[in-house]
Amino acid sequence: MTGRFHAVGDGSGLEKGDSFHREEIQLALRNRGIPLEGLRYPITPTGMHYLLTHFDIPDADVAKWRLTVGGLVSNPMALTLDEIRKRPVRRIASTMECAGNGRALMSPRPISQPWMLEAVSTAEWTGTPLRELLAEAGISTEAVEVLFTGLDKGFQGDELQHYQRSLSLSEANRDEVLLAYEMNGLPLQPQHGYPLRLIVPGWYGMTSVKWLDRIEAIDKSFDGYQMTGSYRYSQAADDQGEPVTLMRVRSLMVPPGFPDFLTRTRVVNAGQTRLTGRAWAGRSDIVRVELSTDGGYSWSDANLGERPSPFAWREWWFEWEAIPGEHDLCVRATDAEGNTQPLSQPLNFLGMGNNAVQRISVMVE
Repeated sequence: MTGRFHAVGDGSGLEKGDSFHREEIQLALRNRGIPLEGLRYPITPTGMHYLLTHFDIPDADVAKWRLTVGGLVSNPMALTLDEIRKRPVRRIASTMECAGNGRALMSPRPISQPWMLEAVSTAEWTGTPLRELLAEAGISTEAVEVLFTGLDKGFQGDELQHYQRSLSLSEANRDEVLLAYEMNGLPLQPQHGYPLRLIVPGWYGMTSVKWLDRIEAIDKSFDGYQMTGSYRYSQAADDQGEPVTLMRVRSLMVPPGFPDFLTRTRVVNAGQTRLTGRAWAGRSDIVRVELSTDGGYSWSDANLGERPSPFAWREWWFEWEAIPGEHDLCVRATDAEGNTQPLSQPLNFLGMGNNAVQRISVMVE
């Protein structure tokens, strides 16, 4: 029988009946999100960066490891890490968000990794451009996609599989797509894809395959589980839905004041309080961030700051004159294409792409 953790009405402020399956707690203990106070850093410290591992972290022996490049190519390759490091180098600061970020806030809640809002971070990745490697391999005119296979392996959807994702040739050949071997100036840590991983700026994190084992040019759209059985905007189990691709526009706030240990309700001193955070949107720039202190009934523009790169989140801040009482703080962003975060999130079967406005309950004393 599936076990559950129950939050009961015991004076803690939690609602009776709130519950998570034992398997969800197990996933939550294996994975981690950024503490939201970590949003104050333009580049997320490696130890704070969010983490999602589908299966087990592979035991990669770099002395034996080779990246193979094959399929529909004229010049197959098998490269050591040292050979990859000798190739042209590029460094990119890129924001990465899990496609399931915010899933646990949906009602009803899809059963999977129970993210609240913390599955997003920004790191500086160092590696070599993928497009140059593909050009050297000589992609056949028959090829339509590039398939990436990781060393990690396990069951999902009743299917034993390596983690695999594909990109169209045009996406794979974008200038910013990297084969990365460093994160924040140091070699990749085991949990972040050592010795080599893919980085696809602008896309949700599922696309940036970790622990790369092989790259193959293929002549049709890849229909593996991680492309067709997951990461879809499906409305039901039998609905194929649209594929999850670029990150939707979103903003998050550093929780102000001081927290209650269990409920995380915030207490703020009356007077001027600076609210800060970050906003991002796939490959689009952020042109507006708005704050509400009354639960979304009225909005005021925040100030916009810099971002570490064209592929990273933008800083924002807002000076709030906090008056005593209870307040429901909300933040929403608008991107250069005119997309604005919704006040509530339309449901989808797998809980993907939740970009509804963040709400933080605050007591001002």
